[in-house]
Parts: sequence; structure tokens; C-alpha cells
Amino acid sequence: MSLNTAPENNCGQMLSEVILDGHSLTIADVENIAFGAKVKLHERVAKACEASREVVEQFIAHKQVAYGINTGFGRLANKHIDDEQLQKLQRNLIVSHSSGVGDYMGTEVARAMMGLRVNSLANGFSGVRIELLQALLDMLNHGIAPLIPSHGSVGASGDLAPLAHMALGLLGEGEVYYKGNVVPAAEALKAEGLEPFVLAAKEGLALINGTQFMTAVGGLALARAGRVVKAADIIGALTTEAVLGTDTSVHALLHAVRGHECQRQVASNMRRLLANSEIVASHKGCSRVQDAYSIRCLPQVHGAARTGYEFACDLVQRDMNSVTDNPVVFPVSYLEEAERGQHPFGLIMSGGNFHGAPVALALDTAAVALCYIGTISERRCDRLLAGNDGLPPFLVVNAGLNSGMMIVQYAAASLVNENKVFAHPASVDTVPTSAGQEDHNSHGPTAAHKLTSIVNNLELILACELICSCQALETRRPLRSSPPLSAAYTAVRQVVAPLEGDRSPHPDIKAARQLIASGALQKAVEDVIGPLA
Repeated sequence: MSLNTAPENNCGQMLSEVILDGHSLTIADVENIAFGAKVKLHERVAKACEASREVVEQFIAHKQVAYGINTGFGRLANKHIDDEQLQKLQRNLIVSHSSGVGDYMGTEVARAMMGLRVNSLANGFSGVRIELLQALLDMLNHGIAPLIPSHGSVGASGDLAPLAHMALGLLGEGEVYYKGNVVPAAEALKAEGLEPFVLAAKEGLALINGTQFMTAVGGLALARAGRVVKAADIIGALTTEAVLGTDTSVHALLHAVRGHECQRQVASNMRRLLANSEIVASHKGCSRVQDAYSIRCLPQVHGAARTGYEFACDLVQRDMNSVTDNPVVFPVSYLEEAERGQHPFGLIMSGGNFHGAPVALALDTAAVALCYIGTISERRCDRLLAGNDGLPPFLVVNAGLNSGMMIVQYAAASLVNENKVFAHPASVDTVPTSAGQEDHNSHGPTAAHKLTSIVNNLELILACELICSCQALETRRPLRSSPPLSAAYTAVRQVVAPLEGDRSPHPDIKAARQLIASGALQKAVEDVIGPLA
């Protein structure tokens, strides 16, 4: 079973190819890899990998002891392993750590993980052969994606269990997605003319010490959220028109005197969205002094949510382009002159770059931020249905006989409540592992799962508001919406008919969600006024 609960493949404009160099990967690139883009290595990666691999080979040849190369793992780090058992040590690491549980993630998560792990290794500080990176890319480019159980990682010492399942497929063991089916990994590799990979010293550990599960799941959620935060401004503007809200509250002077750039961006979006609206112009100078907070404070709330979202994207992208391995391998050329005499082969340092704390914090922050958008959207939805502002109760004729949109708001309310639960941070807790050796864990994977659930719910909450706002606009005819909002309304009406009497709202909510999630609503607007902030 797949945990991909997005309505369908909502990836934006696909790139035909993504080049991995260890430094420049973006969240958009990861989404493209997840949904099928071809991937290749930058030409400079091979030289960097060769340099760090030579350090590992020299350590082995000169009987130097280094964690994870010729020792056991975790609490067993004091156990020395003989040279003739080093290959077996790496395979044993992969199979023993393939202990994930729960439903399987979708192919897009597995593909994102593979691309992310290659990108981290491409920095050239992991001591692995270039052949290992190419073997992972061969699987990606031949459409082979390992089955990754959803749970089992605590987010420190790397996403050990999920990444071990990823590596298992590379070894020709376990099961993979291939051509729409689940098949044995060995069978899929053989069908594509690929050989199971044989790990050398350090390479198994290099595959599983990293944050690539949490950054894959969380990064894909953030990619979707990027479309949602812009759709929220569009939908909020439609509601502002529908409830006869004023555009005074988005005046540039108001927002210039408060020092939050994202707030200013939202206010700018709202001004552009509401410009030349016959509906807004129709009630200029009316007796209403000010609008409710859900209308008047939209730039402040959406802006704060954007600030948290952008913070999260920044941290996650930094981690996507980081060395999250342990130990980390430094060729002699990276050492200070004084260190070179002490470490003639280079330096292999054991540290904690695998710890997911930065990513966990980022994803928990994004979770709280996106909840803001959901809570204010539900309040606007309720306002549309309350029979105020000259709108019919529940936006339907003959209310009483017809319930209209009444229960649409119930759906939004239930999802808002669920998001409040999901917004509780995972990263403030820790459960020790490995007999106390690994005594502080990030729980970033839990944060990633929660964020995905919040984005799923937020798409639906906004869909509820969207169908209600468009229905409310029916009562404002013959006055017309602004040109960009007219385009948004038309996009909705192509998939959701006006409500004339009771019918099931479920298909309408589903169709509206797809407009939001796919970016089609945003595109309809931007085709008229250009890119939104």
C-alpha cells in the first residue's frame, strides 16, 4: 500500500534531466526526480569521490582503525573487523538495518531518496567509489524504486531503516516497484541488464547514514505546499469579493510600516488580484467600518505562514546539499599543514552530521505555519455560509428544504481540528536507541509524515472555501470579478457547476482540490496578471 495521498501526480513543470553536483539541488529538482526526471552526475563528482576513496583504501592497507570501515556499528563500535570480512560487514549492515515497518511509501518517495542520497555522496567526503553513485542512478533511470516502509527511523544516525531498504534493492534483495508492479529486486535489475551491487568497505554505512528519508518526504510536502500558499491568496481574494470586503486593508502604506516582507508580498498579491473588480467598486463608501479578521488580517496571517514556510524550505534545501554521512572522509588536501604530518593518508572523522535536528525543526515549523492558512480559511468559509453580507444562508435557494453548502464547512472544521493535532512538534521529544549510545534522536521522519498530512488536509480545506466562494459570487451577478479572479472562477466552473439544489459536495471538493494541488488555479490567474509573489 502506498502512502502517497496526494490526489495525483501534482508535480509542476517537469525537467527532462537533473544534474547532481552535491551543491545546487532544489526542492523543485527533488520533486522532478520523484516524478520521473532522468538524473546524471556532474563531471567533477568522479574526481572528488576518487580522492576520498583513496583515503579509505590507505587506511585499510595500513591497518588503521576507523569507525564503520573496520569496526562494528553503534554500541558495537569497539569491535574490530578483519579485512577479509569487510564486504560481509557492509552487507550485514544493510540487511540487519532493513527493519522498517508500516505501509510502503510511494515510488516518488523512493526515487527522491535515491536522488538525495546520491547528491550527498556527490560532495566527495564519504569514501565511496563513483560506481556506487552510478549504480543508484542506473536504478533511478531504469525506473526501479525500492519499497520503503513508512516507519522505523528516529532520525539520527541517519534514517537508518528506510535507507537500508533503499540499499537492499541495490544489492538485488528485497522488493521494488517496477513497471507498475511489485517484483523481486533481482528480477527488475536483470530485466534492465543491471547487476546487483557488491559493497566495498564503508559503502553500506555511507548509504544509510543520512537524512534522505525525512528530506524526501518533507521536501515533497514542501513542494506541494508552495502551490498551496499561492492558491490560498487567490481563494482568499475570491472570498473577499464575495463577502463585499474592502481592499483598503491591503493598501501598500499599511504594510510598508510593518517590517515583514512576506506580509507585504501577500498584500501585493491581494491588490493585484482585486484590482478592477466591479464587485469591490460597487460598495466603496458603504457604512461598514471594517471587515472581520479573516478578511482584514489575511495578509498578516498568510504572510506569517509564508515566513515559516520559507524558513523551512531554506533549512531543508541546505540539508539536501550537505554531507550527512558518518564518518566523514577528508583527503590530505583539506587538512591544515600541521595536521598533514599526523594524518599522512588523510583524516576520517566520526561526528554527528547525520542528526536530523535541523530538518525536524524545519518541518515542525512548516507544520505550524501551514495550520495558520487552514484555520483562517475555515473561518472565511464559515462566514460565507452564515447568511451575512447579503448572502443566502448556506448559499442555496430555498434553504431549509435545501441544506446547500452547510456540511462543506463541517468538513473544513474537522480537518482544521486534525491539523491542530498534527502541528504538535515531533522534534521536542527524543527516545534513546542503541543501548544509550544514540541517546538523542531528532524524530524528523515523524515531523515529515505530519507535515504531509497537514498539506493533504490543507488542500481540502482550501477546496471547501473555493467552492463556497465561487457559489457566493453567483449572488453578485451581474457585477463581475476582477480579471484574474474571473479567470479563477472560470477554472472552477469548468469542473464544478453552480449549486442550484442539493447534491453531494464530495465530487466538487475533490475537483477543486485538484485545481489547487496541480497548480491549475494558480496558472489560470498568472496567465492574466503574471507570476504571483
